[in-house]
Amino acid sequence: MKYLLAIYNNPATYEAFSEQERAELFGDVDRIMKELTESGELVGGQALADASTAKIVRVRDGVPVTTDGPFAEAKEQLAGYLIVECESEERAVEIAASWPDARHFAMEVRAIMHTSGSEM
Repeated sequence: MKYLLAIYNNPATYEAFSEQERAELFGDVDRIMKELTESGELVGGQALADASTAKIVRVRDGVPVTTDGPFAEAKEQLAGYLIVECESEERAVEIAASWPDARHFAMEVRAIMHTSGSEM
């Protein structure tokens, strides 16, 4: 089963990290990415551009309205994602728990549905 691991963080908190803390965090990311690549569980993933560059599109009464970002009311914002393919949800949660952002912010684990949507 494939799982989306959504990475949430707070840019202001990153800014407050020391150079050593940032180096440790990115070292952890590199280590996890290497492990997932070697195990064959990594399908893909990317960091996302700053939320201030985002656009929100809402359709109200049939009219699309586009608004500039940032939009999250919370301080934590979606910062990136991984897609992993593993044997169980428990393994996906284990991977998410090992990601450094889980220690400071949050990770969301969601099963990816087949295009037919029949799994859910």
